[in-house]
Amino acid sequence: MLHARQDLPGDFWGKSSKSWLFLILLFIASFGFYSNVFNWIPRWRQREVSQSCEAHHLQGQRESPPLSKGDCCPDTCRVPRVPRMLYPKAHVLQPPRVDVLLMTPWFAPIIWDGTYDSAILDAQFRNTTIGLTVFAIKKYVVFLKLFLETAEKYFMVGHRVIYYILTDRPADVPQIPLQEGRRVVILKVRNYTRWQDVVLHRMEMISNFSQQRFLHEVDYLVSADVDMKFSDHVGVEILSSLFGTLHPGFYASDRQRFTYERRPLSQAYIPEDEGDFYYAAALYGGSVAEVYRLATACHQATLIDKANGIEAVWHEESHLNKYLLYHKPTKVLSPEYVWDERMLRKPPYLRRLRYVAVPKNHAQIRSR
Repeated sequence: MLHARQDLPGDFWGKSSKSWLFLILLFIASFGFYSNVFNWIPRWRQREVSQSCEAHHLQGQRESPPLSKGDCCPDTCRVPRVPRMLYPKAHVLQPPRVDVLLMTPWFAPIIWDGTYDSAILDAQFRNTTIGLTVFAIKKYVVFLKLFLETAEKYFMVGHRVIYYILTDRPADVPQIPLQEGRRVVILKVRNYTRWQDVVLHRMEMISNFSQQRFLHEVDYLVSADVDMKFSDHVGVEILSSLFGTLHPGFYASDRQRFTYERRPLSQAYIPEDEGDFYYAAALYGGSVAEVYRLATACHQATLIDKANGIEAVWHEESHLNKYLLYHKPTKVLSPEYVWDERMLRKPPYLRRLRYVAVPKNHAQIRSR
């Protein structure tokens, strides 16, 4: 019995060692398998996003739904690389401006003169194409020549630009010399009897043409009023996913004085105790996908209003303000970017006037 007991340890370890070796090999094989699986998942996800980006670019918004916030197309989400440059160092404890608000409560920058470096931004956006949409319907076509001439002098100088002229009078669009990399595209649109209907349908036209052309042709889209002129630099500093411009008549006002739509029946309704800023419809924009979402939402809201027999007090501008209240812009332009010299006195903190109204007779120009 004693001899038998002495043999047990040898038998035990002889048989057990094979079992342990098998378990160890099984663990290593399993670890390798799952490691490959986990390594494969990101590659699969990357291919999926890449295919979604390609489909989104080639097919447009209707056939390929917009990517979620977690998705990121390489062409739109990568950090831009800039060449070696020499420029003054920014000082953390010395803000560039102390006389104006530089950032919204949701951390969107407010663009004023002196708050950015154009050279750095130009380098970041050097491969960008910007679309500028402008409506020249009825007699408003008379403003096109000055608009385009001043845009060639001040708007996105040095960058690729496509001027999208939406008009019911293509033959009246003037021909002006353009810088290299810039061109005019005339898009024929229908006329409306009332000028209010022309304004209300602008969002519909932007939405439709975003699907048909803009998504395939440009990176950013800027919507501007034609009865104005550029009078100073307006460059890539305005570009962002979604930007709005502070209305020159209300940028210093309390929200109770904003001319929001106050009737609850309207889809543009904003209560008295809400509101960040009052934005001007004369200049807004962003990435094509975001402008498409904005224009589509505002157009749908006007259709609901029409079915309910109501028209927002300031038409598309009322719906624009409602949208930007609940879809915060990622950049806000100061009143430097929309101004009316006849109606407003220039305050000392407004160093530059970049985009200003052209004197006109509204009653005459809005008639047939």
